[in-house]
Amino acid sequence: MYNNILDVKGLKVGQAQNEDALTGCTVVICEKGATCGVDVRGAAPGTRETDLLDPVNTVQKVHAVVLSGGSAFGLESTCGVSQYLEERNIGFESGPCKVPIVVGAVLFDLAVGNYKIRPDKKMGYEACLNASETELKQGNYGAGCGASVGKLRGAEYVTKSGIGSYSIKLDNGIVVSALVAVNALGDVYENGEVIAGALNDNKTKCLNSYELMKQGVTKGGFSIDNTTIGIIATNAKLDKAQCKKISQMAHDGYARAIFPIHTPHDGDTIFTMATGEIETGADLTLIGSIAVEVMEKSILNAVKNAKHINGIPSYNELNHEILVK
Repeated sequence: MYNNILDVKGLKVGQAQNEDALTGCTVVICEKGATCGVDVRGAAPGTRETDLLDPVNTVQKVHAVVLSGGSAFGLESTCGVSQYLEERNIGFESGPCKVPIVVGAVLFDLAVGNYKIRPDKKMGYEACLNASETELKQGNYGAGCGASVGKLRGAEYVTKSGIGSYSIKLDNGIVVSALVAVNALGDVYENGEVIAGALNDNKTKCLNSYELMKQGVTKGGFSIDNTTIGIIATNAKLDKAQCKKISQMAHDGYARAIFPIHTPHDGDTIFTMATGEIETGADLTLIGSIAVEVMEKSILNAVKNAKHINGIPSYNELNHEILVK
């Protein structure tokens, strides 16, 4: 067990980032195809091919899911993933050729680094070249490179976040896992306490954004500068409608760890991938409930693995557990 999304056999994760520009992308590849569903709860999403995932539509499986920084510009990274898969003859059989089915979502990280540099086709291709079945780096990698949380007081008072993952394996062999890039307007909570979010004037302590809002503090900075995007993956056999239901339930994992969540300033999106390795024993209520837990813990891992960068403090620095230089 890797205790992350790689516990689902048949998946590979690749990441690429530009640490100077503070942006990057993450791709989850399933060469044999995975049934997929999606649920979008935030009011400012940026996505590719989510209509295809509607259960009434024809294509049943995807070959990759991309999480990317760069706002709408970052959707270009999905084209690099398509190129990589096409070169390896991976895709939906369409007659003259195979068409890779690549879906994805983006987050807004343009305000923290060099906004002129975004994940592009080259970076998406690079992420595929880096794909591994055994290694997954968490924190300031891939789509988590420029991620931060706690935007209520503006970009100057945010806490660094990143990308995180977690998995659970049942006795019957079913694995449910999550991978998430955490870039929320709201704060991140653990056991009812804010552990990452909007900072005080000295950037030494997290405040409570909800309480600040009740005191009249309004959203600072950009109008669309957030979004948490994630993936639930399982080896259970599910159809597209069931995958969508798991995505819907998994949003409770967002709500357990982030508040406020699903705001007008977030494009919160969750995909669910099902490889179908285990064809029996898939209790949808149980899988959805586990999806909530693994998503919550993935969010916490994203924050706790993040490192201080470009003047943005991290959880570890704020909690004095390690010295971040």
